[in-house]
Amino acid sequence: MTELEKVLSAFGGEDDDIENHTQMRKDFEEAMMMYEGAIREVRTKLEVLNDEFKVRSRRNPIHYINSRIKTPASILEKMKRRGYPVTMESLRENMHDIAGIRVICAYGSDIYSIAKMLMKQDDVMVLIVKDYIKNPKPNGYRSLHLVIEIPVYFSDKKQFIKVEVQIRTMAMDFWASLEHQIRYKTDGRPSEEISNELRECAEIIHETDARMERLYKTMQSL
Repeated sequence: MTELEKVLSAFGGEDDDIENHTQMRKDFEEAMMMYEGAIREVRTKLEVLNDEFKVRSRRNPIHYINSRIKTPASILEKMKRRGYPVTMESLRENMHDIAGIRVICAYGSDIYSIAKMLMKQDDVMVLIVKDYIKNPKPNGYRSLHLVIEIPVYFSDKKQFIKVEVQIRTMAMDFWASLEHQIRYKTDGRPSEEISNELRECAEIIHETDARMERLYKTMQSL
């Protein structure tokens, strides 16, 4: 049984009806297609904003953009962990991060500039804002998280789709990537000593981030 079939079996419950599972597969694949469409829409918005910055300010605030769709197994695991009903309706209602975009910026101020411009677009509905830059997580993690909902147009309908957008600097992303690797190597349970070191590194990187931005602004003023 493939990963997708295992997930669809969980969504289908105890029902072994072939037609039911065929329809479930169709519904699930169509939902993933819609999330892919939403990612393209948001990426385009961000790329246009970056191009505008390049023309008007002679620089690109966005270093690069990554995107991903959660795997079926990851979706199922999170729904079960959060206690959500394992249904397509529940998936659409409760899962905010199936479609994810990570925006890596040069400087901290760019994060808020990009977020502000994205959120004020009239077809973007902001559902959740979590500022882990001003209020870092206990482990030292910093990033700005937005959950937005945008309209995506298909051949027969307009569908509103949720997308999670994470915006952070290169330094924040560097720390987060290595922290994730270390946690993976320790099965998500690093020792207190390692956890303290990670928090200290996060503070050092944050200060370096701020100093680099101050240097950039000094150069601008010359």
